[in-house]
Amino acid sequence: MRKRIVYLLTVALALMCVTSGCGNKEAAGEVTDSAEPATISLLNIKSEVSSQLQTLAQEYQKETGVTVNILNVESGVDAQATLKGYYLSDQMPDIIACESSGFGNWEGLLVDMSDQGWASRTDAAYKDSTYGTLGFPYTTEAIGLAYNADILAKAGVDPASITGPESMRKAFETIDSKKDSLGLKAVIGYCAEPENLGWSAGNHIMGAYYDSGLDRADTTYIDMLGNGGSFDDERLTHFAEMIGLFNEYSDPALLTDGVYNDQVLGFASGKYAFITQGSWIGATLTGDDASQYAAAGNFEIGMISYAFEEGMDTILTSAPSWWAVSKEGNVDAALAFLQWCSEDSAQKILVEEAGFVSPFVDCKYVASDPFAPVISSYISAGKTSSWHWMDMPEGLGQNGLSFAFHHFAKGDTDVAGFVNEIKKIAKDWYAKL
Repeated sequence: MRKRIVYLLTVALALMCVTSGCGNKEAAGEVTDSAEPATISLLNIKSEVSSQLQTLAQEYQKETGVTVNILNVESGVDAQATLKGYYLSDQMPDIIACESSGFGNWEGLLVDMSDQGWASRTDAAYKDSTYGTLGFPYTTEAIGLAYNADILAKAGVDPASITGPESMRKAFETIDSKKDSLGLKAVIGYCAEPENLGWSAGNHIMGAYYDSGLDRADTTYIDMLGNGGSFDDERLTHFAEMIGLFNEYSDPALLTDGVYNDQVLGFASGKYAFITQGSWIGATLTGDDASQYAAAGNFEIGMISYAFEEGMDTILTSAPSWWAVSKEGNVDAALAFLQWCSEDSAQKILVEEAGFVSPFVDCKYVASDPFAPVISSYISAGKTSSWHWMDMPEGLGQNGLSFAFHHFAKGDTDVAGFVNEIKKIAKDWYAKL
């Protein structure tokens, strides 16, 4: 209906202009400039690289004259709700950002980019069986239990020895016993605050339950969830026991009421041996928190599996989200910008300044981001699992399951209570779909 109204108004205005001669500069003998550079807008949902994307936009304007307005969504804000607000107010960005669960909101409204040159140079594009290639991948990220390699070495803990729940607990206990001499505030920086950080526990950490230790194509546990919100009780219990370990050894000041910036800053400053954030924090360590990271020795960063069962040895990797082009926007200019983003000058900025791990096979740049070698080593060893948490119904993790993590962290529930609450939230969520 909205589109029809817009169409009718457009026709009416056009007829008025024809009959009145409004805006007819040629008729008035004026010379028109039909080649003015375009302006496009891009919704950025990765606030930690907002300054780097501004640099990207400035370089594109320098090379082409086209202005790219970067619209930033702050961490913790519901990006899809923000995007719906833009749409309903007729301010839809030309390029939007979507996680996999978000594409369903824009069914039929996005451009198929299968014919674009960049599409043949990556296997990380978002593809829909009905609508084609809808998502441009701008980075590859990883989820795992990140650690400060210097601290583990000083504590005498070999990260390769952490292969399951018993060895993980032993490592935590060893580091905790040396916490004061190591200058630590806590063994792990884990936060279960649901209002602003619900995406962390409810999506990313929960994702380990669905995928840790599995082949990339294995959808066993996400398929169970899709069957009305079902779980494997034994696997979920083992996962819950790991979360209980995190509750026990996290920074109490961070655990239930902390914020993302404090969590990352604590790790960057060498105050936590482990952190439950993924590779995206590398841009913050070498950006906003660079001075604290340098003061802590610019320590080497590693990542181990969320090994809540013995033998799990994979980290989770994927494009975290994609850029997509709205059919209602400036399509040609948006497509040209994305093609440029896959090429040399843009890749240099995205990799070397934003710290992204390029999804394009011919990219010649390697990120100085401290997580880049970690991801590359796991990928080359074939030790990666997929991100099937992105196939959860929209909002389930961030606005649903995250509250079970919070109640567990507060001590309102135990392992069994956490398991039961996770199952109830999921069942109730699916019952409303």
